[in-house]
Amino acid sequence: MRRYLPLFLLAFFVVVLIVVGTTFLAGYADKQKPDTTKSIVLYTTIPVEQAAVLAQEYERQSGVRVDVVPMSPADMITKGLAEAGHPRADLVLTSRETLIELNKHKLFASYSSEQIDIIPERFIDADNNWTGLWYDPIIVAANRDFIKKQPQPLATWADLAKASNYRLVITDFLAADASANLLFTLTAVNGEEATLALLGKLHPKVVQYAKFLATPPRTVGLGEADIGIAVYSETLRYVLDGFPVDILYPKDGTAFLLTGVGLMKGAPHTPDAKKFVDWLVQDPAQDVLAQNKFYLIPTNPETKAYKNYNAKNIHLYEYEDKLSAEQKAKLLDKWVQTVRLSSK
Repeated sequence: MRRYLPLFLLAFFVVVLIVVGTTFLAGYADKQKPDTTKSIVLYTTIPVEQAAVLAQEYERQSGVRVDVVPMSPADMITKGLAEAGHPRADLVLTSRETLIELNKHKLFASYSSEQIDIIPERFIDADNNWTGLWYDPIIVAANRDFIKKQPQPLATWADLAKASNYRLVITDFLAADASANLLFTLTAVNGEEATLALLGKLHPKVVQYAKFLATPPRTVGLGEADIGIAVYSETLRYVLDGFPVDILYPKDGTAFLLTGVGLMKGAPHTPDAKKFVDWLVQDPAQDVLAQNKFYLIPTNPETKAYKNYNAKNIHLYEYEDKLSAEQKAKLLDKWVQTVRLSSK
C-alpha cells in the first residue's frame, strides 16, 4: 500500500491544482470587460461580395460591426412583415422595387441628413422613408472597330432597330432583374405595343440571349458580337481592363436599377444605423466599391465617383412604375411568345 502512496499524493495534487486554477480563471474572467463592440444588422439582396466589402471597410473606419444577412427580395418582404414592430434588422439594402413594397407596409422610419439632402428627389422616397444610394443604367456596349465603320452614329433605341448587319447580344429578360427592367421601363414610357415592336425589330440581330449580365460586354470585347445591350457596371470593367469596347448612352433615355437603404422602424441600434446610412452616401463607400471593381453610379452628385463616371451624359427615363408583379409576369410571358420564340 505504501508503494502507491506517492501516486495518490500526485493525483490529489493535480485535482487541487485543477480546482484552484479553474476558480482563479473564472474569477479573472468575471473581472474582464464585456465585449463592447458596437454592431448593426443589415438585411440585403445585393450580391454578398458587394455587401461584404462595404461592411468590412465600415468596421475598419468606424469600429462598428455590420452583420450582413443576405436574402432574396421575397424573403426580405416576408421577414420584414414577420418582424414588424420588433425588427431584428436595423437596415435593409435592396432594390427600389423591394423598398417600395416594404414601405407600403409602413416598416421604415423616416430619416434625412445633410448628406442625404443633396441627393436628387427622384432617388429618394417622398417622405424620406428610404434613400437611393447608387444606380446601374442600361447602356450600349459597342465594339470599337465596328463603331468606326458605321456611317451614322447609333444614338437612340430606334437607331439600333433600324441599323442592319450587326450581331447583338443581350441578357435574357428572364435571367436577370436588371435586364428585365429595360422591358418594364420601355413599356412604362412608350407603351406595350411600341416596346414589343422595338424588341421585335432587334430580335433578328440577336446572336445570343445570355444568362449573365457580364456576357454582352465580354462578347463584344472579344469581337464575337458588335453590339451588346448591357449594364454599365459590367461594361466599365471590360473598358478599364483594356478591351476594345466603347460605351454609348441612348440619347432618348434608358432604364436603370436603383439600389437603396431603408431604416427599420423600431430598429434596435438606430443611432449607429443612421451613421451607416450617412457613410453609404459619401465617398468612402464609393471608393471601396470601385477598388473592388463594383462600378455603380452614386446618387450623391457631390461624390468623386459621380463626376468620374460622367453621369451627366446618361439620360435616365422619367417614369412611374405602375406595373404590378402580376402585370410584369404577364408582360414577360408575352415577350417570350411574341419576340423571344419568334422565328427570325
